[in-house]
Amino acid sequence: MASTAGPARLTRNALLQVLLAVPTLLALVLTVVGGATALLVVGIPIVLVGLPMLRWIADRHRSMAAEALGHPVPAERRPVDGQPVLRRLRTWAADPMSWRELAWAVVSTTVGFAISLTVVLLAVLIVTLVLWWFATPQLMMLRSRLDARLLSRGSHQLLEERVAVLTETRAERVEDSAAELRRIERDLHDGAQARLVALRMHLGLAQELVETDPTAARTLLAEAAATTGAALGDIRDVVRGIHPPVLADRGLAGAVEAIALDLAVPVQVTPDLPARLPAPVESAAYFAVVECLANVGKHADAEHAWVELRHVDDLLTVVVGDDGRGGADPAAGSGLRGVARRLAALDGTVRVSSPSGGPTLVTLEVPCSSSSPRTTPSSGTA
Repeated sequence: MASTAGPARLTRNALLQVLLAVPTLLALVLTVVGGATALLVVGIPIVLVGLPMLRWIADRHRSMAAEALGHPVPAERRPVDGQPVLRRLRTWAADPMSWRELAWAVVSTTVGFAISLTVVLLAVLIVTLVLWWFATPQLMMLRSRLDARLLSRGSHQLLEERVAVLTETRAERVEDSAAELRRIERDLHDGAQARLVALRMHLGLAQELVETDPTAARTLLAEAAATTGAALGDIRDVVRGIHPPVLADRGLAGAVEAIALDLAVPVQVTPDLPARLPAPVESAAYFAVVECLANVGKHADAEHAWVELRHVDDLLTVVVGDDGRGGADPAAGSGLRGVARRLAALDGTVRVSSPSGGPTLVTLEVPCSSSSPRTTPSSGTA
């Protein structure tokens, strides 16, 4: 994306930046004074006015910088939508972008103001029109790079944050994998293994009685056959918990429809997916939907539920909703936290909207590109 702004357009942006200098300074003062007196409570309303004002002005400068540079200048702030006042203040204080915008406000009202004012003066003074024509793109590019440097995180910071997220999600996945292995071992030990031991005993006894008491031997063989069927059922249950055959055969949409048929609550499934998605994405989304539907059956007291599956711009979006009593809190139980951990390993996210009285909406988003194979099969990573 290349810059298409000419000197006239850039001069207009410079004029806007000059006019926004005073509001920027006012927002900076309000934010600093309010933050310094927030512990005295009187500063809280000041911050609630000053910081949103500063963020709005910063976003206008991001747009102008993106126009000059030819590429977006993202804000990358931590979300605060729907948060109560005190929690919103804590989020703002912990958000690195808040501090970057404060630093930007200081630079914008000094060095940035001087650059923009120079461009405006060059345009106003007729004798400097030739200099204005050639100097404006360079000056505004300098101003835009300065704004972009302060109003967006650099590649080094993004890399550090990415490494921190990967380290955390890797540790969680290792913990979840260890718990899953323990579950499989317990299921095999308590189910299939116990039945196979009983099968061996029945066959041994039948072998001893086949000559002396054929009737008893046939009874033991019949019991052995029944035990074999039960052991196979236990093994199928264990395998289904690892990777359901219906998911491998019919894909995510078909697997979710199969699960919906087994629930007591009527579930409407609306799929809008391509033929198949990457296997890790399908598996993670499937088990997340299973957990969400299980919560509907256990806690929601709902009469109807629905699952929407969409794939747009290489992003899988799953919405699980119900018309139950609402009040679902991810912090109150381990189910939704486990879903979040499972999806976080694939850079996925979970959002929950569950006001008292319903409805409850759980939105799962998983990027599909991050789960595509990037190496050859011989590397052992896919």
